[in-house]
Amino acid sequence: MPAPIRLRELIRTIRTARTQAEEREMIQKEFIVEFGTNAIHSLSEYNHFYMQMVVRLFVFLTLMVSVVAVSLKKKNILGLGLGLDEFNVTLVGGECKVDLNHSTQYVQGLALCTLGCMGSSEMCRDLAGEVEKLLKTSNSYLRKKAALCAVHVIRKVPELMEMFLPATKNLLSEKNHGEILHTSVVLLTEMCERSPDMLSHFRKLVPQLVRILKNLIMSGYSPEHDVSGISDPFLQVRILRLLRILGKGDDDSSEAMNDILAQVATNTETSKNVGNAILYETVLTIMDIKSESGLRVLAINILGRFLLNNDKNIRYVALTSLLKTVQTDHNAVQRHRSTIVDCLKDLDVSIKRRAMELSFALVNGNNIRGMMKELLYFLDSCDPDFKADCASGIFLAAEKYAPSKRWHIDTIMRVLTTAGSYVRDDSVPNLIQLITNSVEMHAYTVQRLYKALLDDISQQPLVQVASWCIGEYGDLLVSGQCEEEEPIQVDTLEDEVLDVLEGLLVSNLSTPVTRGYSLTAIMKLSTRFSSMNRIKKVVSIYGSSIDVELQQRAVEYNALFKKYDHMRPALLERMPIMEKTATNGPAEIVQTNGETDSTILDTKHLPSITQPARQCNYHICFCFAGIPPMTAYNKNGLKIEFTFERANPNPNIAVITIHATNSTEADMTEFVFQAAVPKTFQLQLLSPSSNVVPALNQGSVTQVIRVLNPQKQQLRMRVKLTYTHKGSPVQDLAEVNNFPPQSWQ
Repeated sequence: MPAPIRLRELIRTIRTARTQAEEREMIQKEFIVEFGTNAIHSLSEYNHFYMQMVVRLFVFLTLMVSVVAVSLKKKNILGLGLGLDEFNVTLVGGECKVDLNHSTQYVQGLALCTLGCMGSSEMCRDLAGEVEKLLKTSNSYLRKKAALCAVHVIRKVPELMEMFLPATKNLLSEKNHGEILHTSVVLLTEMCERSPDMLSHFRKLVPQLVRILKNLIMSGYSPEHDVSGISDPFLQVRILRLLRILGKGDDDSSEAMNDILAQVATNTETSKNVGNAILYETVLTIMDIKSESGLRVLAINILGRFLLNNDKNIRYVALTSLLKTVQTDHNAVQRHRSTIVDCLKDLDVSIKRRAMELSFALVNGNNIRGMMKELLYFLDSCDPDFKADCASGIFLAAEKYAPSKRWHIDTIMRVLTTAGSYVRDDSVPNLIQLITNSVEMHAYTVQRLYKALLDDISQQPLVQVASWCIGEYGDLLVSGQCEEEEPIQVDTLEDEVLDVLEGLLVSNLSTPVTRGYSLTAIMKLSTRFSSMNRIKKVVSIYGSSIDVELQQRAVEYNALFKKYDHMRPALLERMPIMEKTATNGPAEIVQTNGETDSTILDTKHLPSITQPARQCNYHICFCFAGIPPMTAYNKNGLKIEFTFERANPNPNIAVITIHATNSTEADMTEFVFQAAVPKTFQLQLLSPSSNVVPALNQGSVTQVIRVLNPQKQQLRMRVKLTYTHKGSPVQDLAEVNNFPPQSWQ
């Protein structure tokens, strides 16, 4: 009989097999050679073979686990984890129970590792008693592994948590923090995160945790646990994380840990990443508990120093943390505004995006001019991926904090000139509304827009606004009333203006919407210019356009000239001042089929809802008495409920209020709710009450939707939810088709 070959050589030989049949032949041949001479080692080799072939022989693997040699037991347990899933591992639960009661600590440790890494809920339920016994043993080696195994048991079967409560009393009294303390803190953290009762019970351990942390930062050099000159940084991070959980929402616990957090923040070395990791956990703890104002300022200053670090990851986490705290500690974050703005020039796209979001959060009435200057420069030089979000942020900030109407108009025009193709669809009606309401700026605005139109017609939103303004205020353009802009020669301006508008109608750069704006502008100029015959000719030409929308407009305008010429001056007079129906956000824009349209719902018949957050309780009571509410979305802890009411006196409009709640333990930030309906409906979204959904159902975000349903069809809606949870962006789509009949009939 030939001699058996070594395992490494055998694996190399098997990998050279070209077919599955050839591979099986090699395995069978070697197994026959080895089985009679070295049965135990053949089992280890056979384990590798069947891992390669993904063949699950339960009896065979159970036999491997039952071998006596500890070294082979380690290999076979590794094969068990690779070859079987959690369900099939249950078949070796009996062998694990035997090993947990073994006389050798290393065999017991292997059994604890097996259960802690891949034990199913059934195994955890059956073997929890053995784990609890080993957690009370005097052997520190076994207690460390039993604590980690208990963490897995609690995750699989949370109701067994109380079983381990008596054994946790003496865990923090261990002197050897490398063996027991670290795993004990991990176990306590898991129990506190999963049970409010355990959280209240363990709050009395805060002074003891503070003493342990103080001993760590005040202790001298310890070669066993020292990392870059810091004593056991892993344990420090774990303790800080547990203190953050224990101190959140509790005045007494927060007061007890204020001093030690200040010591850690001031005494930790920042030249190495180890120190930065401890400082970051310290900052998170300070921000989550009810800490003193001076301590919060110290934490923000630490994040400000992180922004100067050469490591990109440290700068990113600093920007993310500052973005979370800017609402509560706005003035402290403002001190680092220049450093944050400098991050806009960073080459890393993630850092640039966080810096952009934080810069917008820092804008207020005092720094609006300086911040807009920096952000406009960033808009001009940033990548296309950033332009849409940056332009939207500038629009919102300018609307909220504009020092004057002229500055507001200049800023919006600068955005349209720089990144007009990237702005949101609602920017055009919003700017038109702004211009209409700024009566004293009409002449200045139309002069500026006309000059911008002569320079560039590629930015479609800018072209649309300019066309609308020329149609409305063309008489001011030719009169030269604007003293701040150099007037153009009146005798040639009318023809030049019409040439520009006709050029837009035939330009390949113009979209159908832009052509509609241009044709309407030419029609309006029939009451402002003297070139009546030319305007009639242009309008009649487009009465046979292949664009149905443009053709319909031209036919209607021709009818005005021929049949209703006496009504034309009144119909084409200047638009009156547009009133906003919402006072807590941007102008309300109608959305049709998910896309913004320039058509405004008949706001005369829509109820004015200016503060949905304050009217929430009354609104819910009213809806319960009429149309029953419904749950539109319930996933990953986020729940969206719809409540309904009818708009009086227009019964075709349904007013829907969304109520977004969050049952998870962390806030959902940057929350955005979007909706789309079929083309037979018209949908209007009002501003939300907030963009943060509080954790643990401690509050809700409300937003009002108005749906115009003139044909009384069954209501269908597609919603898109976007938010950030625990630092990770989340996006989801859902269909809502189960609206109660009372909401649309």
